[in-house]
Amino acid sequence: MFKRILIANRGEIARRIIRTCQRMNVETVAVYSDADARAPFVREADRAVLIGPAAASDSYLRGERIIAVALETGAEAIHPGYGFLSENAEFAEACEAAGLVFIGPRPDAIRAMALKGAAKALMTAAGVPVTPGYHGDDQHTDYLASEAARIGYPVLIKAVAGGGGKGMRRVDRPEDFADALVSAQREGQNAFSDPKVLIEKYIEVPRHIEIQLFADEHGHVVHLFERDCSLQRRHQKVIEEAPAPGLPDNMRRAMGEAAVKAAQAIRYRGAGTVEFIVDVSKGIEGAPFYFMEMNTRLQVEHPVTEEITGLDLVEWQLRVAAGEPLPKTQDQLTITGHAIEARLYAEDPQNDFLPATGTLACLDFPTSARIESAVEQGDAVSPFYDPMIAKIVVHGKDRKQALARMRKALIETKLRGLATNLGFLRRVVSDEAFAAAEIDTGFIARHQDRLLAPWADSDIAPSAVDPTSPWNDITGWQLNLPPRSPLNLKSAAGAEAVASGDIKAPMPGQVIDVFVAPGLVVEKGQKLLILGAMKIEHTLKAPKAGVIKALYAAAGDQVADKALLVEIEDAQ
Repeated sequence: MFKRILIANRGEIARRIIRTCQRMNVETVAVYSDADARAPFVREADRAVLIGPAAASDSYLRGERIIAVALETGAEAIHPGYGFLSENAEFAEACEAAGLVFIGPRPDAIRAMALKGAAKALMTAAGVPVTPGYHGDDQHTDYLASEAARIGYPVLIKAVAGGGGKGMRRVDRPEDFADALVSAQREGQNAFSDPKVLIEKYIEVPRHIEIQLFADEHGHVVHLFERDCSLQRRHQKVIEEAPAPGLPDNMRRAMGEAAVKAAQAIRYRGAGTVEFIVDVSKGIEGAPFYFMEMNTRLQVEHPVTEEITGLDLVEWQLRVAAGEPLPKTQDQLTITGHAIEARLYAEDPQNDFLPATGTLACLDFPTSARIESAVEQGDAVSPFYDPMIAKIVVHGKDRKQALARMRKALIETKLRGLATNLGFLRRVVSDEAFAAAEIDTGFIARHQDRLLAPWADSDIAPSAVDPTSPWNDITGWQLNLPPRSPLNLKSAAGAEAVASGDIKAPMPGQVIDVFVAPGLVVEKGQKLLILGAMKIEHTLKAPKAGVIKALYAAAGDQVADKALLVEIEDAQ
């Protein structure tokens, strides 16, 4: 086993790796940016080294600097976590060239799965079912549009090097294709340095079910069962659970076998996840499933697999990277109970889930749940990285018990200081349709009216079995005081903005593109500019018809939250 490793990542995954290393008596070296100088993972590592400014391109994506630090500190291996350099084949090769072990797959396996089109061709050859679509090299707009028409709308445009929902656009009509294509290509270029896309048939009622894999240097491959990640918005996972609700045993076996085939086809090593889309338009029984992509790294949602198997997947990664055989065979792996994970984000559900920044004036989690958090009370959430505050994980003997424990954990979580999705998560896990497992990737969009309702304090009042108990009274009673009902107020800022024609930045970020100029006549809903933050693009549109009176930003500008960007006046 290694004596010392370097963690080429930050936040909650760095803390997660440190925790396992401490238990295994493996020393850890953390690298950090200026923005993370006071972060918990920096304190918790045995040693920490500053590698650059806040921007990821100047710090966590500087592979040559990270390798230099590993050599300087005597690390024997590098754990990339997820994101950043975790699926960068060139970085994995550079590690090996420097005499360091890359705790992950071989570079050729990363390359094989990195480009979605090539990966799907490989999977087809291996006998793994893939979604109908166009996965070719011709990237001309007209040709891609013709392929979309051949496939049939709705279609999904995907960045070939993409992941995490970035560079992905659903298109329902031919007239919307060109704009969606440009946006997906630009997001793919910005996030993955590759603008190429593929086009796939959009499955109308899909469930997202993925298989956790592990393989070693000795030719052994096992699957650690499935996770259901269907609760999504903007193709980003919100709640994950294992096992998948209602999945028949024969489908579990078939999907597991298909995932193992995928790993064997590329001589895989380490932790990986094969993601499938399942067409449940006619129910889950006998539903067709299709290969979507393979993530050649540990997944954000790996804790739910750990909870139902009783295993430490980071320990497995370290042992496999050190050349040891897999700790268990397929026959020795079993599912125990049910686990659910909720992602707590700094984002505003009342403002189209835009990322939020600020200081966590209060952050207190219940001890009854497993918490994987990047931050602590008093820390700031910056605009430089992913806005996830924590993952809240629970386990129960079955889904009903796990769901009750998750609801309790979310209700007992205390957080103040900035906008978050905490109330939204409480609504989701309290929803009858979710409890009944009536889920697919369209669940949030379909039920958003009730899921986005503000979560008032009265919603978390304890209930009693006795129907005469005062705890069941919702008139606002107080002990030894007159009744007081809560009053929820909603800001009229949006209405005022429409009336004035002022377009302000809904979040701090960079102006990616501008489509208007002073004096231009615009219609209501017309695209004005695109603002990017935390790798997400947000299109700002005209709230009313009028004339562009003034423009205060240009492409490339960094703007602050609530900064005035455009003024629209009424046409004369």
